[in-house]
Amino acid sequence: MRGTLFISGIFVATAMLSGGARAQSYPWCAQYGAGMGGAVNCGFASFQQCQADVSGIGGFCEPNTTYQRPAGPHRQHRAQP
Repeated sequence: MRGTLFISGIFVATAMLSGGARAQSYPWCAQYGAGMGGAVNCGFASFQQCQADVSGIGGFCEPNTTYQRPAGPHRQHRAQP
């Protein structure tokens, strides 16, 4: 009985200390197929990745409307003249 309580206590403590899993959000979505029956994959970090995925199989890329940038400092990308 004590062993079961001890193991249960360890399990509860581990569950409370571990961080919860969070879904990864990416800024680009691929739309496959036509109309409402098509599939969507919002797992692309760049427009180029999305374009490579739909190349040859059909579909198009669009911005993920639910994407939220992670908090923290971000690098500024500037075009070279």
